[in-house]
This record gives sequence, structure tokens and C-alpha cells, in this order.
Amino acid sequence: MLGVDEAGRGPLAGPVSVGVVAVPEGFDVVREFPGVADSKKLSEKKREEIFSMLAARVAKGDAHFAVEFENAETIDREGIAPAVRKALSRGVNALAPDAALVHVQLDGSLRAPPEYAQETIINGDELIPIISLASIAAKVLRDRLMVGLSAQYPEYGFEKHKGYGTRIHYEMLKKYGLCPIHRRSFIHFDLGRT
Repeated sequence: MLGVDEAGRGPLAGPVSVGVVAVPEGFDVVREFPGVADSKKLSEKKREEIFSMLAARVAKGDAHFAVEFENAETIDREGIAPAVRKALSRGVNALAPDAALVHVQLDGSLRAPPEYAQETIINGDELIPIISLASIAAKVLRDRLMVGLSAQYPEYGFEKHKGYGTRIHYEMLKKYGLCPIHRRSFIHFDLGRT
């Protein structure tokens, strides 16, 4: 069984990420990952705690995950939906190269490659624990990446807002302009720079 969700669809900067988690049929995600829920409804501390549990299960060999990224350049060139599809296809193919052996559950409007048996569930990240786990993996690794990128572009405060359009991020954009990891197609306002 595979669960799939994405994180970082809306930010002004950084990649979009897609999390894919695989567990055996009959694996009780709720029992094995206490507190698992949609990543947006968990604190950063709780997301990290559950991600650590996932890493421990991967080390034991009874769970697997992949998180794939598509960068701002791809998002600007091809659009957010095609970027998500590319990352999703890589992640699903990495964990389940034999499509006949798995059932994929996806959040929202996501679709796996057509050769996979799949089910897309509206609000799946809230309703289906394996999708919730995938959302946590996608969010934790994207957040860690943005914290790492903040060292490269310290003036923008990526370690705080992770690229989302917060007031401080907009202020820094107006002050410094765009950096290479900004999604130019997402910036629809006058930067007011002279």
C-alpha cells in the first residue's frame, strides 16, 4: 500500500515536494505512528517526532518512503501541476516499480501514473493515515531543505517562513528583489524597487 501527498504547492520560493510512503497490506499506521495526522495540523515538533518514527521503521525494513522535489525553475517553466506530477511519478516509481503489486492512495487531486491501481481521496491527508504520513514526510524534508537554503540566502528568512508569502517575506522581496530559488511565476505584485 502506498500513500502520496505533496507539500509546498503555494510558497513563493523553493521546490514543491511529494512524499510517498509504502507499508505492507494490513500495516496499522495509526497504531504504529501515534498522533499521525495531516501535516498542516501538527506542530513542527510533532511532525519531526513522527518522521523519526518513520525513519526507525524504514531502518527495520517494514516501511519505506521517498520524497521527490521539483525546483522553482521547473515550476516557472512548466507550471505547478506538471511539476507535482513529475515528482510524484518519480517517487511512486522508486517505491513500487511493479505497478501490478500495489494500490496507491493519493490526496486531493493527485494522480499516480495510469498503470497503477489508485484512489484519489478529497481531504485524504486528514482521512487516510498513510496519506497523512506521506504529507508529514513531504513537509519535514521540504522544511529542512528551506532551512538549509536560508544559509545561502540569509536575507530572506527562509528558515522562518519556508518560502511562504508572509509579511516579512514580502518586505524582504521588496528590499532585495528575487533570488534564484524564487518562483517568478508566483510573484504577482510590484516589488517597488528602483
